[in-house]
Amino acid sequence: MNKQPVDRLVEVRAPGPKTVGLHSGLIGDQIFDTVNHGGDDQAVYAYAREDYDWWQARLSRRLANGLFGENLTTEDVDVNGAVIGERWRVGPKLVLQPTFGRIPCATFQYKMGEPRWLKTFTRANRPGAYLRVLEPGAIWSGDPITVEDRPAHGVTIARAFAAYMTATDRIPELLAIDGLPGSLRKVLEGRLPKRR
Repeated sequence: MNKQPVDRLVEVRAPGPKTVGLHSGLIGDQIFDTVNHGGDDQAVYAYAREDYDWWQARLSRRLANGLFGENLTTEDVDVNGAVIGERWRVGPKLVLQPTFGRIPCATFQYKMGEPRWLKTFTRANRPGAYLRVLEPGAIWSGDPITVEDRPAHGVTIARAFAAYMTATDRIPELLAIDGLPGSLRKVLEGRLPKRR
């Protein structure tokens, strides 16, 4: 989770399957927990600087870019308001697609050193977004991010995260959309009430 800013081009490509592929979408990035992180549906993790600023005000401490383990710290991009399946162009060639929010884990809790961090993070509903790589390319700090296409279903990262974590009555809405990771779809299907 110790991500540091770089001042060079970074190549981004689809890493392949979660446990046997290249793990991270960013060349040079390492993922150690390959059971829960990485792979094509979690190739890149983005978190908004504006959300860090929101957290700073609540935690009364400075939060550096990369602290949450993201590969991209964005500015002026509504990461949590991104619609699952929309297309982001980053720089001239890279195209990414939001797939789901970050589900907090014990490693994240430990790193933050905040009491009940997992519940606090979940309640805030500012998870950031995992992204898959649709078109590989190199990116540089400061490259613009533009949304090129947005699905009409309107299910955002924040709405999907809330459905997964706390508002389970919304699970059928999630299952009705395209763009969800297959492994997540299986988990959600298992949470549906059993029919008699």
